Amino acid sequence: MTTTQTPTHEGNASRWRLLARHYVEMVVAMFVGMFVLGGLRAVLGLTVPFEDQPGTSYLLMAIDMSVGMAAWMRYRGHGWASTLEMCAAMFVPLLLVPLVWAGAMAAMTFMGVAHVVMLVAMLAVLLRRRAEYSHC
Repeated sequence: MTTTQTPTHEGNASRWRLLARHYVEMVVAMFVGMFVLGGLRAVLGLTVPFEDQPGTSYLLMAIDMSVGMAAWMRYRGHGWASTLEMCAAMFVPLLLVPLVWAGAMAAMTFMGVAHVVMLVAMLAVLLRRRAEYSHC
């Protein structure tokens, strides 16, 4: 005879805390990557002025953020599939760049919207893999 256990309120709360912790860790790792690698690129003169090329500037920032997140996720023992999915969330806002090129969206508006889209995309990945992220 098999028995099924009904998740307790405490168990659910604990899982949500772990998910929230993972999300915060990803945001922190993203910012560390952006500041460290972006700063290094700036010192080396490898930056692109945002005003002139917002799409390229965002792409470089997304790469910096992805490197930081990937390093932290691999350190925490996550597999490549979940790591790459979380990093892909950084690049979703690039779908909006044609609106900037067409003049339908200002560059600074793009940057604000891009950050919201990126965070929502990260949340979608987190919820898609909540079983993995709630056991870390």
